[in-house]
Amino acid sequence: MIDLKAKPFHLDDKGIKWVEQTLASLDLAGKVGQLFCPIGFTDDKTQLALLTQGIKIGGIMFRPGPGEMVQETHRYLQDTSDIPLLIAANLEAGGNGSAAEGTFFGKQLQVAATDNTEMARKLGIIAAREGGAVGCNWAFAPILDIDYNFRNPITNVRTFGSDPQRVARMSKAYTETIQDHGMAVSIKHFPGDGVDERDQHLLTSINSLSVEEWDATFGKVYADCIEAGAHTVMVGHIAHPAYSRELRPGITDLEIMPATLAPELLNDLLRNKLGFNGLITTDATPMAGFTMAMKRELAVPTSIAAGCDMFLFNKSLEEDFAYMMKGIETGILTEERVNEAVTRILAVKAALGLHKKKQQGTLVPEKEALSVLACEEHVRWAQECADESVTLVKDTQEMLPISPESHKRLLVFTLGGEEGLFGGADIAPYFISKLKEEGFEVTLFNKSEVDFSAMFGGVKALTDHYDAAVYISNLETHSNQTVVRINWAPPFGADMPWFIQEMPTMFISVANPYHLIDVPRIPTFINAYSPSNYVVDALIEKLVGRSSFKGVNPVDPFCGYWDTQL
Repeated sequence: MIDLKAKPFHLDDKGIKWVEQTLASLDLAGKVGQLFCPIGFTDDKTQLALLTQGIKIGGIMFRPGPGEMVQETHRYLQDTSDIPLLIAANLEAGGNGSAAEGTFFGKQLQVAATDNTEMARKLGIIAAREGGAVGCNWAFAPILDIDYNFRNPITNVRTFGSDPQRVARMSKAYTETIQDHGMAVSIKHFPGDGVDERDQHLLTSINSLSVEEWDATFGKVYADCIEAGAHTVMVGHIAHPAYSRELRPGITDLEIMPATLAPELLNDLLRNKLGFNGLITTDATPMAGFTMAMKRELAVPTSIAAGCDMFLFNKSLEEDFAYMMKGIETGILTEERVNEAVTRILAVKAALGLHKKKQQGTLVPEKEALSVLACEEHVRWAQECADESVTLVKDTQEMLPISPESHKRLLVFTLGGEEGLFGGADIAPYFISKLKEEGFEVTLFNKSEVDFSAMFGGVKALTDHYDAAVYISNLETHSNQTVVRINWAPPFGADMPWFIQEMPTMFISVANPYHLIDVPRIPTFINAYSPSNYVVDALIEKLVGRSSFKGVNPVDPFCGYWDTQL
């Protein structure tokens, strides 16, 4: 029996009555519909109606788009759904996770670099205000992963770093703040990413910590956020062999499943040991970490039978719905378990007051609410976060500060810049324009038109023309790559820093903080964590000496190597 008066629901008798009556009003197909949270691809009302009036989904998530369009899409969905929907967004870095013009406050690692818990709270406030303005009520955040492995290509700047205590402190602050503002969190990705160097988008990854190590790190982080009242937990397609073997003695290697399909991790560990009473959702099920673990026809109902309450995204919603129904027919999934899962889904909706807002017609605010997107206060907070986070990792050549008097002619190299999975874009043009405003003469190295005569023209051909070299790197996390490392331009690594002993050279990363692994002897290295204009503005102030570097390293930027510190 689920205690709906207990944490995290705290429902009164009226709320409990709504949950019970709503559950009782649903036939089996209606209950199964509530289990699904697909991703939205269109604002076409005919297609949207199939979701709310056909399968009658329980929730949905759209990628960011223009605020007004997103808001109107959410309004139509809520208006046409009999039961209010959980509407989610990846609010990891601010309001830009729900609306394209929302505030890009900063990646979680940028927030961690301030070492200022108040910044995590401001991130939560912005996420709640701006996400709420377009009708979102469920944040797929914060990320509780601990970035232990610098080779992991997806955790990286999305985390609060590699220190479990800082991760716990920042995650708890975000959780408390955003939920105080009426939005549910989904702490993720249980049992914890960042240990393996591989990405669960591409395979079933592994948290290889021992039981004791996990309890002292990830276990503590999750326990703190559960104690803080987190409404939901997102479970990753990540196996935890040590705990599976501890909780299921005799389990074979072949039987060890990702947490989304592992009842020992969902029930014994998350529910019983950690005491989580809220809603458990899978991570996106088209990810290979899920699809490679079990035949989909079996995996769909098994995920709910194992202890997940909600099924995130689909290869085909209609097909997955049929698989879920068939799983009930064949006995993989019981109707009793479905009732339990739907009860928790409805209880989160009641805890957020969605049933009351449905009656009042206030599930999605009016168009005027969009004025909060990138409002003056939020922009000011983002600027403060940028100022406090930019980190001088090393300056062993004492190159800084720079000025047009000391280093007028700059040769600038850009790395990356394509749009990442969770926001950001090419900020190099803005960075170059700000350098020019300061009076520097900037030459951009053109990778597409490599000058062979210049490549083999000797040292003097370079030093006669330039006073310093600056690398600006924006290699972001993506869900389709196995590494986030530098690939130098052909031929022969045309843009690699072969000249660091010949002229002053600095490297700035506005994304991956671990690039010293590939440029260990560059003597001046700066991490800035997020590709935003706010960060570039702060960078310029620090490069020319008008502002001090205030950031602290939230990870080991030296990657455990001695030569990276030279």
